[in-house]
Amino acid sequence: MGFLFPAFSGYPVLEKQVGASLCKTMFNLKDVFFALIMIALLVLAGRFIKQKSPWIQRLYLPESIVAGILALLLGPQVLGAIATALSGPDSILSGGLFSEPIRTVWSQSPGVFINIVFAALFLGESIPSPRDIWNKAAPQVVFGQSLAWGQYVVGLLITLLILTPLFGINPIAGCLIEVAFEGGHGTAGGMADTFATLGFEDGADLALGLATVGIVSGIVAGTALADWGRRKGHIQDLARVVDEPDEVPELTHTETRETRRQRSRLMRNMLIDPLSLNFGFVGIAIVIGWLILKGLVLLESLTWGNSGFEVMIYVPLFPMTLIGGIIVQVVMERMGLASLIIQPLMKNIAGVALDVVVVTALASISLAVLGSNLGPFILLGIAGIAWNIFAFVYLAPRLIPTHWFERGIGDMGQSMGVTATGILLLRMVDPDNRTGAFESFAYKQLFFEPIVGGGLFTAASPVLIARLGPISVLLIAAGLLAFWLIMGLFVLKRVLQQPA
Repeated sequence: MGFLFPAFSGYPVLEKQVGASLCKTMFNLKDVFFALIMIALLVLAGRFIKQKSPWIQRLYLPESIVAGILALLLGPQVLGAIATALSGPDSILSGGLFSEPIRTVWSQSPGVFINIVFAALFLGESIPSPRDIWNKAAPQVVFGQSLAWGQYVVGLLITLLILTPLFGINPIAGCLIEVAFEGGHGTAGGMADTFATLGFEDGADLALGLATVGIVSGIVAGTALADWGRRKGHIQDLARVVDEPDEVPELTHTETRETRRQRSRLMRNMLIDPLSLNFGFVGIAIVIGWLILKGLVLLESLTWGNSGFEVMIYVPLFPMTLIGGIIVQVVMERMGLASLIIQPLMKNIAGVALDVVVVTALASISLAVLGSNLGPFILLGIAGIAWNIFAFVYLAPRLIPTHWFERGIGDMGQSMGVTATGILLLRMVDPDNRTGAFESFAYKQLFFEPIVGGGLFTAASPVLIARLGPISVLLIAAGLLAFWLIMGLFVLKRVLQQPA
């Protein structure tokens, strides 16, 4: 028997905002089961292809991206189109290898599983006080924020001056560089409903394509810059070769014997698997995030929403689940129960959910959309890459007072792909963490992720452009970019130079 499976991405009024057609999509539990089984098989196939392809290994592409591209090729847009061209529309492969119910499940999966990724992001991490975090990571916070707001400025400028006048593209395209480069595939896929609701259906496909461009160009540009840095003497010691990004050590939390003893004591009489318990904490974080979002929607409806200016009803759930995860972690620490949250299990939970997001988002991408928007796609990609490289070469030495190359290249990698890209580039230039860049990079995320890179402003940026207009959002982004540059070039530098 079929059941209603909503595209649960955080919208409080799904049928009204997303559309009745999406909300009435029917499929049964068996379809969901086999859709997930197909994802698992595709990931295994992606691993096999990567092992057999040296050029894919050199790009350090995650298996999930390889699997998503494979699913796209075996779907109706490539394999199905070829079969139709050769044998006609009645060919058994005209729809590709995957049934329509499976493709329907996949199309809705990114908006669901991205909530798990963000809810687990800080669960299991030891969260120091804001003052301690700021003292250790302030220069990288400034540089990371400058990169992100600069992406908005560059994207909105190129959209206002070129893309909209010449190609007629929706002005919301001005946020795509930040959504795709800083947010990555997960954020791009998770925001598909937001773009569709605002009338920019092509936005999700363009963002996913740009995210792929970002992660590849991040690895290529980062490797080239690392070689340049060694030749110029910016890196003091020759770094050893990185074989796999999975070898990167943990950044922020290491389990102690005391933590293990405390966990054993707390779980002594619990008849529950630790994985199930930790998934329960993720569920609590998502519920808290949902309550926060509902509260903000209610507040908006009682205040400025009365004038017709509505923002929060379009904001997806996932940035709120990140806040929910931080709240759960802090509460568990205050109660002395933080040892029940097992960081490796949280990373596994988030990792599986992210694999699902990436595979299904890439499998659902529309090649026709990319083809019809090829000019804007290429221009946005070039502009985003150029800004990130310029910011690293010119701004990083001026904003980061010590070990600017090692500490800055991690932020550049993250701003062009995902956090793992940043860590990989960090390890290329500082494999033994002699500069302390790993800790600073990790602590920076607490001042970074809740706002940009998939945070609140990333999620709200398409809505703000649609409601306030691209010029207003450009002025906001330019003002924040100026604020962070002034903070790094003058205020922070003066504070750091003062004797302790």
